Amino acid sequence: MLIGFFFTLKDAKIPVSIKEFLMLLEALQKNIASTSLDDFYFLARIIMVKDEAHFDKFDKAFGLYFKGIDAIFEKHPEIPLDWLKKRLERELTDEQKAAIEKFGYDKLMDRLSELLKEQKERHEGGNKWIGTGGTSPFGHGGTNPEGIRIGGKGGKRSAVKVWEARAYRDYDTERELGTRNIKVALRRLRKFARHGVAEELALDATIQATAHNAGYLDIKMQPERKNNIKVLMLLDVGGSMDDHIARTEELFSAAKTEFKNMEFFYFHNCVYDYLWKNNQRRHAEKIPTWDILRKYPADTKLILVGDATMSPYEVLQPGGSVEYNNEEAGATWLQRLTNTFPKHIWLNPEPEGLWEYRQSIAVIRQLVSNHMFPVTIEGLERGMQLLSK
Repeated sequence: MLIGFFFTLKDAKIPVSIKEFLMLLEALQKNIASTSLDDFYFLARIIMVKDEAHFDKFDKAFGLYFKGIDAIFEKHPEIPLDWLKKRLERELTDEQKAAIEKFGYDKLMDRLSELLKEQKERHEGGNKWIGTGGTSPFGHGGTNPEGIRIGGKGGKRSAVKVWEARAYRDYDTERELGTRNIKVALRRLRKFARHGVAEELALDATIQATAHNAGYLDIKMQPERKNNIKVLMLLDVGGSMDDHIARTEELFSAAKTEFKNMEFFYFHNCVYDYLWKNNQRRHAEKIPTWDILRKYPADTKLILVGDATMSPYEVLQPGGSVEYNNEEAGATWLQRLTNTFPKHIWLNPEPEGLWEYRQSIAVIRQLVSNHMFPVTIEGLERGMQLLSK
């Protein structure tokens, strides 16, 4: 039973195991889910998917395996019929209401069930069969005030039920990050500690003290738990990084929210003997890199952000900077940084598939102990896992 479904999930590269599959079968045997395929969907996802990053793959695999099964549509939908009628009255003209037969919600579901049994081939146009175009209530690309979209993309937004709706596509690990997903990934780098003044209720200690006090309330307070991780972020600005401004801003904004103990500085292309905090005053307010190396403790997590795209001379040669005659090569400064802060990564907004075509990227990857990761959910999570070891 459902062995094909199990292998469909495996083919979709979702890490499911036999143990989880047997647990799903046991749950079905105990009638934990009703006969509705919607309920089965949620039950299967809870048991089989261990990471929200795989929700989108699960949606696609589920739709692929169960495509065409009429049980996907519940007899008692969540959307009230009165709400639908009011929406239709507001959006359709009198001629449209008269020209197109409105089944009503329950009748619509019953009719779809019948058609799924009767129809044997693809249909395009028309007003009856499941297909594309036309005025049939079933299919996609057509016009009907109370249709059920099956496959394809929505257009007129009149479907009252959508087959294969993928609600979690933003969690796909291969997608680039948005601010919300960046925050989720950065939270993997956490180490909480209690410090500061006592400002929150210590529930366990309060219960114990009250019990020892013959039932008289004895409130105990404790310092709030805060993320104790110290982060130093160095960001490349200008030049080719202008193509990645939006993504870098999202990353920087999320990092400032998640890491309360974070300091940041800017550089251009490669790190040399000075950094800066204000890009408009970069030439007037230089901060020696030596000061950075001496100021922050060795357990600080170093995160460099840049596309690492430049002439290799800018990394390997003294005087290689495009802005001034640097006395020491950028590689020398990168080695000093990585030696001072053993926990370090380089986040690269360039697509990983292009890295092999950039000689400077290969050089910098070697200098940062191959700790370079793409700015994707999967890449950022790998980077945070490395820093947290």
